[in-house]
Amino acid sequence: MLKMKDELQKVKSADAVLITSDCLGTGNEELGKILMKSFLNTLWDHKPKPGKILFINRGVMLTTEGSEVLETLELLEKEGVEIFSCGTCLAFYGIKDKLRIGKITNMPYIVDSLLSAARVVTI
Repeated sequence: MLKMKDELQKVKSADAVLITSDCLGTGNEELGKILMKSFLNTLWDHKPKPGKILFINRGVMLTTEGSEVLETLELLEKEGVEIFSCGTCLAFYGIKDKLRIGKITNMPYIVDSLLSAARVVTI
């Protein structure tokens, strides 16, 4: 019975989440960081989970050393959510070597993931 429950918890959707910033919303940056952390924590609690989370532009800051959401992203990854960071973005910010969660990807993969997803949620 426990194995079945574990399998149900790992069920993920064909949805993709595209995260474009390290803040959620516009306005106060401190509030935006709090909201992003809350969004990701709530996403971890949600069932089903998205199949993929794609990080571009300043969103890649969330997958690198020093990010306050690494623990939540690790939990999502353990639940089967695939995590990808834009390699061009990581290189632009000079943080490619600081990636701590997920895989580095490129724009063709990002475009394919977005166009083949059942739904895309952009944050």
